[in-house]
Amino acid sequence: MQWRALVLGLVLLRLGLHGVLWLVFGLGPSMGFYQRFPLSFGFQRLRAPDGPESPALGPAGQPGPPGGPSGPSWLQPPVPGAAAAGRRRAPRRPEPGVCGPAHWGYVLGGRGRGRDEYEKRYSGAFPPQLRAQMRDLARGMFVFGYDNYMAHAFPQDELNPIHCRGRGPDRGDPSNLNINDVLGNYSLTLVDALDTLAIMGNSSEFQKAVKLVIDTVSFDKDSTVQVFEATIRVLGSLLSAHRIITDSKQPFGDMTIKDYDNELLHMAHDLAVRLLPAFENTKTGIPYPRVNLKTGVPPDSNNETCTAGAGSLLVEFGILSRLLGDSTFEWVARRAVKALWNLRSNDTGLLGNVVNIQTGRWVGKQSGLGAGLDSFYEYLLKSYILFGEKEDLEMFNAAYRSIQNYLRRGREACNEGEGDPPLYVNVNMFSGQLMNTWIDSLQAFFPGLQVLIGDVEDAICLHAFYYAIWKRYGALPERYNWQLQAPDVLFYPLRPELVESTYLLYQATKNPFYLHVGMDILQSLEKYTKVKCGYATLHHVIDKSKEDRMESFFLSETCKYLYLLFDEENPVHKSGTKYMFTTEGHIVSVDKHLRESPWKEFFSEDGGQDQEGKSVHRPKSPELKVINSSSNCNRVPDERRYSLPLKSVYMRQIDQMVGLI
Repeated sequence: MQWRALVLGLVLLRLGLHGVLWLVFGLGPSMGFYQRFPLSFGFQRLRAPDGPESPALGPAGQPGPPGGPSGPSWLQPPVPGAAAAGRRRAPRRPEPGVCGPAHWGYVLGGRGRGRDEYEKRYSGAFPPQLRAQMRDLARGMFVFGYDNYMAHAFPQDELNPIHCRGRGPDRGDPSNLNINDVLGNYSLTLVDALDTLAIMGNSSEFQKAVKLVIDTVSFDKDSTVQVFEATIRVLGSLLSAHRIITDSKQPFGDMTIKDYDNELLHMAHDLAVRLLPAFENTKTGIPYPRVNLKTGVPPDSNNETCTAGAGSLLVEFGILSRLLGDSTFEWVARRAVKALWNLRSNDTGLLGNVVNIQTGRWVGKQSGLGAGLDSFYEYLLKSYILFGEKEDLEMFNAAYRSIQNYLRRGREACNEGEGDPPLYVNVNMFSGQLMNTWIDSLQAFFPGLQVLIGDVEDAICLHAFYYAIWKRYGALPERYNWQLQAPDVLFYPLRPELVESTYLLYQATKNPFYLHVGMDILQSLEKYTKVKCGYATLHHVIDKSKEDRMESFFLSETCKYLYLLFDEENPVHKSGTKYMFTTEGHIVSVDKHLRESPWKEFFSEDGGQDQEGKSVHRPKSPELKVINSSSNCNRVPDERRYSLPLKSVYMRQIDQMVGLI
């Protein structure tokens, strides 16, 4: 009898312990703190888009434990009737104390930490001394990269930071588009970094750099470059620097150039004229992807181009047209946007990612928010902000509705309700059906765009997903498979998109969490990418092997956004001028002069152009005129500012995503 009593006692003790664990760790009735963060979330068995179930996969793509739900809601099509409703969800104001998604941790795998650590680490304000330290670190990062470029690479286009030498176009291999699309033998890194120098208040170096560009850079080169890259990196920077120089208010300090005679604007005009042949002899009005700066479109040019490359020229070309008083450039860019827009699916309203410029047929039918489409959506909104053309806003709103109806998967709210948290996936433009289970790092720009339209809660949620990936690898892999929970493409070329969204979300929320994110990114870059003469591309985000390349956008965007994130007193935030950043991070003041268009009727008509596209009709270009842009316009798309109390539990979930313990 004694042994029976002993066994019964052990059984009762075990049941009692299970009951305690059930209550303490949230497996039973909630006591309030974890109400929004049930620990039971997760999926171990995933279903491919058109295939059988696959076994569970852990953080490194290894099989996980059996059982669990049949698969995340991202693999499922949108709720029937949602697309037909055709309406955009109204931006939601986050509830007090709710800072973001609770469940990404269980999607990416991980374990928790103690509550006290998170209270200590995240819930307090970011100390001013730490903010100043991070600001100086960001500035030092830029200076280290810039000084080494000037010492070892200038006048070539890029710096090879490992071997401390310059890089230009690959003349020996014209098919090396990864290099030749970007490098045009025009001191790219110097040109691209001009406005970063100004924003950081370095007037002496800015003035020196501008004079170097005027004296040494020429576009009369036998270089075949991508129209898109030359436009956003070079044309955009020249226009931004020109406006900084000619701004009568000089908010960044004295950035004026003695005896400046609009040379940067002349150079921008010269480059744009050399890019214009891309718009000729195209039956659709969609430009060729590449031009030779001396000879025009190469005879063997590809007739296929990506939507973003052809449809993201309007901001720079529009600014140039309005500064010159010459509609040519804006007209050809706007014509390309409208041509692409008219090719969207009648059923879904979505666009594909690759199109034939002669036939107008979609070669790539994938619709997503990443490579091939990203900046097309960005520039629909930013063109409206700059120029005030209502049709740009109408196109953006229609595109955003289609994105919400067909690309957004998961539950309606970020932090509550049934199902998985929201994610934007890649679908077929005609059917809206899932095409693959990966997202790419360029998509990390989208939370920043959502901030501009006031959809802040969705922006918070999506940003948290990318930050969780960063926390796991100390970088953002070029492509991440959310089904396998592992990278598909492993390199990280120092891209700025996550930093940009972090900066814009901080400006919208003033939540110190985003300062912690920026600090994490800064420290990761210092730890994993800094080399002898600069910062190097990560070839492999897991083993941290490197490639000998520092792309120009590292100085023009990544360092700039990190610096602005921590520099609360920067004139960008305090001068009273409204600013906008181009897709390459070049700063542009938003003022009434850019909203004055004397050729609106011309844009709404055919203008006598040849329907076969053999030549582009353009009005006669007047003499170069300068419109000084020193005044501000009225406030454009409403600014929404949220004060979001920080919850340490949210930060706990972020680290659970990446399995830091």
